[in-house]
Order: sequence, then C-alpha cells, then structure tokens
Amino acid sequence: MVLAVLGLLVSLAACTLYGDRPVVNHWADATGGISFERSFWEDVKDKNWNQLSGHVADNYLETNAQGTMDRAAAFDRLQHMDLKSYSLAEVKTELHGDTFVVTYQLTLEGTVDGKALPSQPVHVMTVWQHQSRSWVAIARSEM
Repeated sequence: MVLAVLGLLVSLAACTLYGDRPVVNHWADATGGISFERSFWEDVKDKNWNQLSGHVADNYLETNAQGTMDRAAAFDRLQHMDLKSYSLAEVKTELHGDTFVVTYQLTLEGTVDGKALPSQPVHVMTVWQHQSRSWVAIARSEM
C-alpha cells in the first residue's frame, strides 16, 4: 500500500515538473489555427524569414492602426521587430472548409526600431487558407 501511494505521489509530481507543452514552431507539426499563429510568431521571434515567407500568401493584406499594408510592407514591419516573447490569449478558431479564422489577444515584448513595443494586448484576426499542400495566411487585422 505504501508503495502504491508513493508511486502515485511521484507520478503526480512529474505532471507539474514539465509545465506547459512547448510551443509548436515547426510548420509540419502545426495542426490548426492556434498552432499556425504560434508558428508565425516563433518565426518572427527567431527572425526565420525564409520559413515564414512560405506561409504568407503573395496577395496577403494586413490592417492595423497605421493603415492597410501589402505583404512586402507587412514583412518590412516585422523585420524591424526584435521580439523577445509573445503570448496569445482568448484564442478562438473557426474552420470553414479550407479556411481557418483565428481571433485572439496578442501581447508582444520587445522593440521595433529600438523603441519598446506597446505592452497592452492587441486584438488580432488572421485568416488562414489551405493552398496546394500548406496553410498560408491571407489576411490579418490588428486593433
């Protein structure tokens, strides 16, 4: 009986040792809207522009407080970021055929052009579409 109780205690302790699952940052392992978003922000944080480029549509559009940007302008903005960490909260995903719509609150920590990124969360909506053999972001809105 004592061994059974000790075994149970050890197994319960092991559950708390590892914390949250690691962030999915390999596009091949991404299985849904939230993992697409995590992979996107991991690539921004790691400055993995070639990898990210393959997951953003050529006709991508983004809207934010500065206005509407095409793909090139959006990448230029991202490449000026020095992202230390990010967090996603209140994530909701909806699958509509070959399209995922993902909404969430995004908090970024880092700088852009040497100035601190705002600390308050922004509301984000990204539209992901399955094209050929992969999922690509076709639109994003940040408020």
